[in-house]
Amino acid sequence: MSNFAKKRSHPEVLWAQRADKVYLTIALTNAKDIAVKCEPHGSFNFSAVGSNDESFDFSLELYGKILPESCKTQMGLRNILCTVQKEEKGWWKRLLKSEEKPAPYIKVDWNRWCDEDEEPDNGTDDDDLKYTNDDDGSGSDDGMLYLPDLEKARK
Repeated sequence: MSNFAKKRSHPEVLWAQRADKVYLTIALTNAKDIAVKCEPHGSFNFSAVGSNDESFDFSLELYGKILPESCKTQMGLRNILCTVQKEEKGWWKRLLKSEEKPAPYIKVDWNRWCDEDEEPDNGTDDDDLKYTNDDDGSGSDDGMLYLPDLEKARK
């Protein structure tokens, strides 16, 4: 096996953004010894021990500058949700500074995703930082998830 092949695996990282923050959801069940470090230039560092005493750690160079003192972490049973505050309000073109294709363990969080023109203008202040229900009622599904009109059409 070559020297550059690592035996260490990465947890899946799902991301989504708003104009003022980035959500990073790290899929790691029953994690312990969780450490998150954010640096102003956009460095996000994560480490934890998984349920089988396997160590996980990774670093991401985020697209823009961030406010480390405003970054928050919330632990759940199956994942860790990190809210990273952007230094300047605005939509990033991508998550990472690098223009290369992101690592395969980094994926879009479609449950939290919101397009720039769809962002609710209600000044959410981490009220969407919840594990319970991803649907806060602000989005419109336009009939994409279920087909209520189909039921009426059969009658």
